[in-house]
Amino acid sequence: MAKKEIIVISQEPLANCDRFETLKHSSFCPYAFTEHGVVMLSAVLHSEEAIDISGRIVDAFVAMRRFLAANAPIFQRLEHIEYKLLENDHKFDQVFAKLEEKTLEPQQGIFFAGQVFDAYELICNLIKSATTRIVLIDNYVDYTVLTMLDKREPGVEATIYTQKAGDQFKLDIAKHDAQYPPIPVWIFKMSHDRFLIIDDRVYHVGASIKDLGKKWFAVSLMEAQDANVIITRLQADSSSI
Repeated sequence: MAKKEIIVISQEPLANCDRFETLKHSSFCPYAFTEHGVVMLSAVLHSEEAIDISGRIVDAFVAMRRFLAANAPIFQRLEHIEYKLLENDHKFDQVFAKLEEKTLEPQQGIFFAGQVFDAYELICNLIKSATTRIVLIDNYVDYTVLTMLDKREPGVEATIYTQKAGDQFKLDIAKHDAQYPPIPVWIFKMSHDRFLIIDDRVYHVGASIKDLGKKWFAVSLMEAQDANVIITRLQADSSSI
């Protein structure tokens, strides 16, 4: 005689979320079923009410799947928008961090005759933005250039390369260096233009620093230039005063 298989159906609920027992809005623990769980449950429960409820739940899952399939492009676009928003938030955070650190620096500009203070402010802000070194290549310098370079942060080195240094400027340098951090001055006769090196950035300056705003000129950031190469050439072709 063949053995009979006895299937025991537990009367316990399939899912009992104990952490909800203390909630006051309901005296019953919630139960949750997956779509496959409902199908399996309907195979063992045969009452009309159970069959009806199981059918409705399965219909709900089917409707949800159809909804997701029909609106898949919308969900993809929403996901793309969410990604872009996160990316933009990251960029805004970087901008705000820079603003808080006050490290945003001017890059370049064109100045017309009479814009003396605007040009002076741009160069001073560039000098203040330096963190390691400042190198000025300018054939015509005077004590006002020393004053501007003294606006640099503590610990930042400053060096001047100029075509010549007269007796008065040598006296100015000596008196300056006796009170403030020294600014070495070197004689360099091979440059026609003016350049300002701030850390690793090279700026072309269309006018001597002492004559800012007297005529039209421009300050341009030369992004492709290697500051270290320029400084190496300067040191090889210059002499001390």
